[in-house]
Amino acid sequence: MERGGNFVTRAFSAWIAWLNSAGGALIFALIVMINLDVFSRFLFNAPIDGVTELVELSIVAIVFLQLSDAVRNGRLTRSEGLYNKICENRPRLGHALGAIFDTAGAIFFMTIIAGSIPRFVDAWERGYFSGNKGIFVVPVWPVRLIIVIGAITVVFVFLGLVMRHAKALTGAPQKNDVS
Repeated sequence: MERGGNFVTRAFSAWIAWLNSAGGALIFALIVMINLDVFSRFLFNAPIDGVTELVELSIVAIVFLQLSDAVRNGRLTRSEGLYNKICENRPRLGHALGAIFDTAGAIFFMTIIAGSIPRFVDAWERGYFSGNKGIFVVPVWPVRLIIVIGAITVVFVFLGLVMRHAKALTGAPQKNDVS
């Protein structure tokens, strides 16, 4: 991913920033909701219905909302000790390995998409929900949609990283990257 660049690159960067911000806003909402539940339990001995269900669903949503930014900025958890040494001493080999790793990441997330789309459609069509009828229910399709959207975005981020490695391997001039 390149800073500046064409309209599509800038729009995609803005999209990733928006997803990351939405995940941050959801984290803030969870903090407020959990604290209100704790105070309600302590002060009034009355828990707020649905907090557990909303927390469960929100954690998954937050991961997929913020994952593309983590991948783009190199903050996805991985072991880099040996890889960094290879990149220092043998940059071409480092870029080749980086291209392989990022291709594997794209393929992995494509499999997540392939498994998540039918689950989203099923949840949408059948009206799946989390919670207990009569107490609190929340539909699960929005979170399943976030999983699909987040995974698609991550695939494009990985493919952009693969292209960056390919350009480095071919000796093409590189612009500053986003990370």
